[in-house]
Amino acid sequence: MAKVSVRDLTMAFGSYVVMRDLNFDISERDIFVIMGGSGCGKSTLLRHLIGLKEPASGRVLYDGEDFTSAEPDQRERFIRRFGVMYQSGALWTSLTLAENIALPIEQHTELPAKDVRELAVYKLALVGLSGYEDYYPAQVSGGMNKRAGIARAMALDPDILFLDEPSAGLDPLSSRRLDELILQLRDTLGSTVVVVTHELASIFAIANNSIFLNTVTRTQSATGDPKWLRDHSDNSMVREFLNRGATP
Repeated sequence: MAKVSVRDLTMAFGSYVVMRDLNFDISERDIFVIMGGSGCGKSTLLRHLIGLKEPASGRVLYDGEDFTSAEPDQRERFIRRFGVMYQSGALWTSLTLAENIALPIEQHTELPAKDVRELAVYKLALVGLSGYEDYYPAQVSGGMNKRAGIARAMALDPDILFLDEPSAGLDPLSSRRLDELILQLRDTLGSTVVVVTHELASIFAIANNSIFLNTVTRTQSATGDPKWLRDHSDNSMVREFLNRGATP
């Protein structure tokens, strides 16, 4: 059974259809990339997957259970399984990195303050930020802020991580290190990871599964391993997207 299943999903803002008839599966431990050109609805699809936006039609299922039509208390149970890193990182600038990670733990558990602190320190260590617990977001680099954002997404031990443009605005070295971190988290923690990105280097470095959103047809043009799609897809737009910058 798929970890995540999307069936006949249509995304719309009023009468304007962003994408229609999306159908795909995400398996456990996949690193699944949502890709496509600017304005195709990548981040909008992520918001549908985590319940921040309701579909015009269609369903999202987790382990075969219907998330879209779930009652509020049941939906909350689903959401507790998610960890989300938004594109900006969305850290509280008035809190230290450790305090940012501690916040969801304090809100959703009854752990004593000492244990909360130890858990926040541990999560930061997992993303390579040992020693930076008491730094504020403005005192560390953009790459470190992204890592801290991932640590906060992992605070409640989710089994699915959703990352929205995690390498956006980073230099190539920082971006590569972040890709290595995502692979490490999948391999060591067994996480399923859903990533929104248009960065080819990241797509080929981390993804074993993907969906391509086509801005012309307003539906998906392909799903599968992006390396295979790059070399074998019968859709010219998919091939062009995945061969950008390739030497003729």
